[in-house]
Amino acid sequence: MSTCSNIAPAPAPEAPRAPAPSSPLDYDVVVILAAMLCALVCALGLNSMLQCVVRCTRRAVADPVGWVAHRRASAGLKREDVVALPVATYVVSPPPAAAGCSPAQQGAAGCAICLSDFADGERIRVLPVCAHRFHVACIDRWLASHCSCPTCRRRLSSESVGGHRHLQVLTAV
Repeated sequence: MSTCSNIAPAPAPEAPRAPAPSSPLDYDVVVILAAMLCALVCALGLNSMLQCVVRCTRRAVADPVGWVAHRRASAGLKREDVVALPVATYVVSPPPAAAGCSPAQQGAAGCAICLSDFADGERIRVLPVCAHRFHVACIDRWLASHCSCPTCRRRLSSESVGGHRHLQVLTAV
């Protein structure tokens, strides 16, 4: 048997190389891209805000009478109009004996602003345009800053309250 002396031993497999640490250039690119994205979002937000300001200013300058009328229509009612709304005393009516319904099934009456039920003998205000009922303090506070029913959003005006006032806007020429 002959022996081969010129055969080299098999090379050992190389160990996998560890990933090279990321270069500072890659980190800088990520930071720059993130800063550019933030700047783009801020620029778009600023652009939207400026468009809104320009649109509102243009409307106020071009049609001041309509703008003022719109602003006044969106504001709350005057104190004397709120006080002129009818006030009633809430009385709990006994449930019909034949129906056999509990008060919860009949739809308990309550204030949609504070979400509490009316108690027997409480003072409530009834809105004339929709007949919705609320606690006097709750609806007075609401109508000081809004001119509509909180439940159905129907507009209340001086005419619906009982007054005969009309909105007039006078401009100096």
